[in-house]
Amino acid sequence: MVNHETLFIQHFKEESRPLEFYLKNMKGYTAAQKAFKMTQDEVIGEVKKSNLRGRGGAGFPTGMKWGFIPKQSAKPKYLVCNADESEPGTFKDRDIMRYIPHLLIEGMVIGGYAIGAHHGYIYIRGEYTREAKLLDQAIDEAYSKGYLGKNIQGSGFDFDLTVHRGAGAYICGEETALLNSLEGKRGEPRVKPPFPAQAGAFGGPTIVNNVETLASIPYIVQQGGEWFSKLGKLEKSGGTRIFGVSGHVKKPGLYELPAGGVTLRELIYNHCGGILGDKKLKAVIPGGSSAPVLTADEIDVVFDIEPLMKIGTMLGSAGVVVVSEDYCVVKLLTRITKFYA
Repeated sequence: MVNHETLFIQHFKEESRPLEFYLKNMKGYTAAQKAFKMTQDEVIGEVKKSNLRGRGGAGFPTGMKWGFIPKQSAKPKYLVCNADESEPGTFKDRDIMRYIPHLLIEGMVIGGYAIGAHHGYIYIRGEYTREAKLLDQAIDEAYSKGYLGKNIQGSGFDFDLTVHRGAGAYICGEETALLNSLEGKRGEPRVKPPFPAQAGAFGGPTIVNNVETLASIPYIVQQGGEWFSKLGKLEKSGGTRIFGVSGHVKKPGLYELPAGGVTLRELIYNHCGGILGDKKLKAVIPGGSSAPVLTADEIDVVFDIEPLMKIGTMLGSAGVVVVSEDYCVVKLLTRITKFYA
């Protein structure tokens, strides 16, 4: 049984990157083998049971999203990974791609099988040059051993995967702007409807999921949706979440904890060691720089989607920026405003 707090972070090390490590130490591609013996509806059913919600910001239930894809389509279907991690304060997906790329690849193979897509794209932000190269290397490894391409593992299922680099536009983190950019058009949001599940990449039915979301899929198939759901502490939120904490804390970094299982205060003081220099807390931006700011007396909130919405902010991509008492919030917000302008 996998430790509930270390689905991802226990593997964040240099030696975990190669295919050999993934196969030997993480039961690599066995979840895909299991998925190929299930029907598409059965795979989607397990994802629905898991209560996995999108880890990119919106928090939409992943299984429900996959279920929107039409069974029959005159045009090819596509699975697109949104790796355009350009929200200031967010850096969790970067380490998944850097240290355990095969977990993401396997998640995409399973996702492609579930929705009937035979081509996937990883749209990665242009500044992630190293991560793009590492993904390409991992994809080459997967092709060479038959985990991508034609008739994967003798299953009869074909799936190709392409890394597509963006050009550093923040707006391309929005899924329809991402799809425009993927097609070689200007990266601007599309009017909806139609939604991507009906008409997305190149006019075909398309699912767009975040890196952490897709990297959760092998665990769900391997252990079951109900098991994954129980890792979370709230009814609607299954699994673990990776929180990226930066700013004025003693131990900034990535923390993986049960979804809905920690308050913001516990994250800052119990896990991150408290405020740098033992100063007082002034403010927290809880979900990346576009999230409304919380004051020091608002941090006893359960750190999950609905509890944060109730107090007027959002979890977003779980990028936590901590601000101590002696830092000017006007200066901080001016800098953020210039970024968005």
